[in-house]
Amino acid sequence: MYDDRVTIDGDALEPTVTWGINPGQSVAVTGSLPDPRDLPADDRAGVEEALQFMAFQAGRPIAGTKIDVAFIGSCTNSRLSDLREAARVVRGHHIASHVKGLVVPGSEGVRQAAEREGLHAIFQEAGFEWRGAGCSMCLAMNPDRLEGRQVCASSSNRNFKGRQGSPTGRTLLMSPAMVAAAAVAGEVIDVRQHLAEGVTA
Repeated sequence: MYDDRVTIDGDALEPTVTWGINPGQSVAVTGSLPDPRDLPADDRAGVEEALQFMAFQAGRPIAGTKIDVAFIGSCTNSRLSDLREAARVVRGHHIASHVKGLVVPGSEGVRQAAEREGLHAIFQEAGFEWRGAGCSMCLAMNPDRLEGRQVCASSSNRNFKGRQGSPTGRTLLMSPAMVAAAAVAGEVIDVRQHLAEGVTA
């Protein structure tokens, strides 16, 4: 017996992108950034701080936001299944010329399994750097860090100020497939649109 039963229509769920400085500040990829004036007084300060830090305008769509770096990795979103989905998105494409792309498997076992399937070759042909397993840009390990005000499309799980190495760097969290699509387009796009165009092309 259950007290409640909830039915979720999976087809109605949209890819989500963070726009702010904590994982809860997010919006559907087809949505727009919040306007503090439309929010309760207790919520305005946090939204205003995030918009100012990110240099984003209230009410603007999140889609179309230009990115500088695309990071597919972290223990959260670089399982073998994640890498398969991201590779499906970039297969036959190349990342935008202004984008630096990194793919970092979540473990040594995942790296080996991905290489057996040839996923590393797909990413490399698309212009990504294929790295050994590790934390990398999830928390700015080694030289893998943002520089200045760069914007990173990241499949990691935190977007706090300074998380990816630069005190002023900006992180947009999204799924590995969404990161892959953004890398190819050079900006935030709906991966569903990208895949549909690939099918019809």
